[in-house]
Amino acid sequence: MNEMSPQAGMTRREFMVGAAGLTFGVVLLPGCAGLATTESRNAVLAAATPGSAPAFNPWVSIATDGSIYIQSPAAEMGQGSLTSLPLIIAEELDADWSKVRIVPAPPSDRLYGNPAFGGLMYTAGSAAVRAYFQPLRIFGAQVRRVLLENAARRWAVPVAELSTEPSVVVHAKSGRRLSYGEIAAFAEIPAKAPEIKPEALKKPSEFRLIGKDVMRVDLPGKVNGTAEYSIDVQVPGMLYGAILRAPVEDSAPAQIDDGAARAVPGVVRIVRLPFGLGVIAETPWAAFAAKDALKVTWDRRARGWGFDSDRAIARYSAAARDLKTAGKPWDKVGDAPGAMAKAATVVEAEYRCDYAYHAQMEPLNSLASVSPAGDACEIWVGSQGQTMAVTAVAKALGIPPEKVRYHQTLLGGGFGRRGHRDEEFVVDSVLLSKEVRRPVKLMWTREDDVRNGRFRPMSAHFMRAALDASGRIVAWQHRLACDWVTPYMDPVRYKGVFKEVDLIAVLGAEIRTYDVPNRMAEQLGQETGIRTSALRGIGVVANKFATEAFLDEIAARRGIDPVELRLQLLKNTPRGQAVVKAVVEMSDYRRPRPGRGLGFAFIDYSATMLAGVAEVSVDRQTGRIRVHNFWVAIDPGIAVQPDNIVAQTESSIVYGLGLALTERITFKDGLVQQSNFYDYVVPRMRDVPEMHVKLLSTPNPPTGVGQMATPLVTPAVASAVYAVTKARLRHTPFIPERVLAALSA
Repeated sequence: MNEMSPQAGMTRREFMVGAAGLTFGVVLLPGCAGLATTESRNAVLAAATPGSAPAFNPWVSIATDGSIYIQSPAAEMGQGSLTSLPLIIAEELDADWSKVRIVPAPPSDRLYGNPAFGGLMYTAGSAAVRAYFQPLRIFGAQVRRVLLENAARRWAVPVAELSTEPSVVVHAKSGRRLSYGEIAAFAEIPAKAPEIKPEALKKPSEFRLIGKDVMRVDLPGKVNGTAEYSIDVQVPGMLYGAILRAPVEDSAPAQIDDGAARAVPGVVRIVRLPFGLGVIAETPWAAFAAKDALKVTWDRRARGWGFDSDRAIARYSAAARDLKTAGKPWDKVGDAPGAMAKAATVVEAEYRCDYAYHAQMEPLNSLASVSPAGDACEIWVGSQGQTMAVTAVAKALGIPPEKVRYHQTLLGGGFGRRGHRDEEFVVDSVLLSKEVRRPVKLMWTREDDVRNGRFRPMSAHFMRAALDASGRIVAWQHRLACDWVTPYMDPVRYKGVFKEVDLIAVLGAEIRTYDVPNRMAEQLGQETGIRTSALRGIGVVANKFATEAFLDEIAARRGIDPVELRLQLLKNTPRGQAVVKAVVEMSDYRRPRPGRGLGFAFIDYSATMLAGVAEVSVDRQTGRIRVHNFWVAIDPGIAVQPDNIVAQTESSIVYGLGLALTERITFKDGLVQQSNFYDYVVPRMRDVPEMHVKLLSTPNPPTGVGQMATPLVTPAVASAVYAVTKARLRHTPFIPERVLAALSA
């Protein structure tokens, strides 16, 4: 047993668990109430910062007053993982949830890395619950076993005679009881963690917390205004920063006139950077005004200069249609080209998607404080990749990562924008703080965020399907032409765990759930110089638009109901059939709606099964689409937080509506043409349909939910428009002029 005193009155006991290097400890802390206070959180984080006390990285700590501190490794950006992951530990620990205090885990891939991302501490892809579920259950069970063993020794009874109630060990024969807090006062920790076999974990029928509607711990603060985002953080002596970045990536200032900027009252310094100019000022408004007053001529060495998205999409289309040029393979089964050659009929179609922006509510910002000697740094930021942020800061300053102290805050929306390997907005704040050796809060305006955004790639999808004489689909080909994404956004993962597959772009082009014997999906990567990124739903949004809309066309050609076609293709997937039948029933799919059309879509996204139905009307004079209702049936396996899953699905629907109907980024001469929400139109309250979500919790391992419904929306809306107008929409977003063109075709 080791003991140390990170702060007065604190002692700790800890041991290592398993070959993966996971660690948990029983720590004696003074009692605290509610979500961990800033003081207690900072105390734990200070002790846990790599380098200061590397052995102290507990997942679970139990105070003598019964408070249970659980570290949460995932970033909280509105999806609820700050609650769901500790809840999984608490379930197997048999903790009294009212006594649980949640602490954001410090940056450490070794201890808190996400198994879904090769051990990188990274929150994305609706992968937190899916990836951490089993390890955290074992973790909680191990802590419970240690508590039981300590109680057994104290009472001199066999462990087998003991049981637990919420935060209490019970010896039924004698009627004795010991709270977890009481045990923490005398607990002895074994040198080796107890082995927990999977069969020893709770059965789903025994869950007391999982599957119940537990209040998310982040919600009260968001309702009463006390929730802390990085943009809220204030520290003594703080200055403010703004950056004028090159409008085209990889360009730099050629000529600078900063006289007017320096004359702005409150400006402290103008800093030349490799990619632009930084302004440091006493107030944010002075920083923004000075940035706007800068006059810069940019060099044109960057590849992206001259890029025109309207003209480029034709090149993408040509690349996708050129069957003589092989693409980079993604999904390949059987012999699709051979089956195409022998088919009775080959059906072809093309679909296109524009660039799209993340539109997260909180613009990018970060607070950094570089030490006077320049040999250490403290940062406050909401990042999807805590350890990536630490690494990027350390690299920018040329210091060891251990010299970077990291404070994770809530994220006002991520959607992929706060998860790039270079963490450029964090580095911005560090570079400015380095100049003045004072804390600097760097903030991007909305215009900065749009103009210098990193976007969902533009794409063209050439689809081919071979039908036999009976109309059965015997071969499938999806040729996707789009900008490269992963090599730009995260070259480390691209070369590493992704094995040079541009997963962010190609995912969703596979149709593995459908019964099609020969299929291939391939990517024709386009070198454009345009900044690209994962965006909520990643490539699945565009790729499932193509696959599901194409299936709707095939169904029409065969003269069968689109739902019946999906049921045929899902004959070997009972869970898929279940969500299809559920959404058909809940939407009363067969009932005619005069003046309105219903469209259907199904997806299997990282093993989450979903089916959706959209009900729309179309104004034939204006070309405006109105979505009146949207139904979703979702099977995410075990539903850890049912009400939160419904909320996340509703959020996904709204996000998907924006991508389907209005949201687009365009380029002229390499420059983004949009600037804010008046010309990048996200759904307003008046645009939100009635949403109906049916959750089918099944006894399968939990899968993702945070972005899974987003890819359903576009194909369902497109098919609904066809149902009511017989016009095919092939290019997202379905802005009015495109709808009018389709109606008149």
